[in-house]
Amino acid sequence: MHHSHPGRATARRAATLATVLGFAALLTGCGGGSDDASDQGGSEGSGGDEVTLVTHDSFEIPQEVLDAFTAESGYRVEVLRGGDAGVVVNQAVLSRGNPQGDVLFGVDNTLLSRALDAGVFLPHEAAGLAEVPEELQLDAGEHRVTPVDTGDICVNYDRGYFAEHDLTPPETLDDLADPAYRDLLVVENAATSSPGLGFLLATVDAYGEDGWQEYWQRLADNGVEVVDGWEQAYYERFSGAGGSSGDRPLVVSYASSPPAEVAFGGGEELPDEAPTGVATGTCFRQIEFAGLLDGAANPEGGRALLDFLLSDAFQRELPMSMFVNPVREGTELPEVFTRYGATVAEPWSVEPATIAEHREEWVDEWTSLVVR
Repeated sequence: MHHSHPGRATARRAATLATVLGFAALLTGCGGGSDDASDQGGSEGSGGDEVTLVTHDSFEIPQEVLDAFTAESGYRVEVLRGGDAGVVVNQAVLSRGNPQGDVLFGVDNTLLSRALDAGVFLPHEAAGLAEVPEELQLDAGEHRVTPVDTGDICVNYDRGYFAEHDLTPPETLDDLADPAYRDLLVVENAATSSPGLGFLLATVDAYGEDGWQEYWQRLADNGVEVVDGWEQAYYERFSGAGGSSGDRPLVVSYASSPPAEVAFGGGEELPDEAPTGVATGTCFRQIEFAGLLDGAANPEGGRALLDFLLSDAFQRELPMSMFVNPVREGTELPEVFTRYGATVAEPWSVEPATIAEHREEWVDEWTSLVVR
């Protein structure tokens, strides 16, 4: 369900971007005083001095950051990517007690209850949690998962289109149903796409469990287009993506998509503003978590890795590597990220337990309303 993020899709092709832009991790001091650390945990279970991180295809962190963790802890990180987040979580549920690795990263608030109800994770109160806002600690009572990053799923708009047509870009969910924006919006399928589901959940929060259906009927009457996933919506249908031939100036993407457009735009100088903007009244807050897998071969290494995911060295890499917000307060953010990204003060949200209880029913109703 976790479709590639703007820039995440291109991240492998542009792995050198971080270095080029001068945001390479200045991992000073990380290796200090740890020359003898490689002996720690070497005999723990059958995992030895290797710790395996199970994650989704969008996970991108520079190798030197993982190497810094190795220098500090003695554990080498093996990254095992298993498809999108929905698939990875399903696999973890199916292999509970005999997991593919030690730590799972990438279970978000739309999938969280499913994983917790299935008993996939062991508790670990990560070092550094004191630096994480309480509202992001959705399992604070038991610490079975640790929040790592947040992102906001939001409607993006093509600034050029709206300037050209002398039309004010929409700001709210209500605006999107206005006839002034007829045939302009493309969304992802809520049944197959993480941003698609997040956007549906935003409307559930905004209009209520009995009112969102009428809202989507208004969107359908206003010509909303539905495609399978984020890459198709953003790169093929949206007119504001670099190199796109799409004709829809409104797309469901992320609040951090404009900085990605700038970062991957390849210009010599930073522009006055990004080519795309964010309708901040349309956003759903996504929180990604990591947890120690029940049955991990190297639980000690897993706990050390969870602690590291909240460290400054890891957290400050998140904005430009994965275009998400670090959860650790006070993490320094790169200029491209803050200058062109949108800050969403009051995103829409739905409790994980409510999502788990109603997701299939809501997606079925949504499908019968708009996918025909």
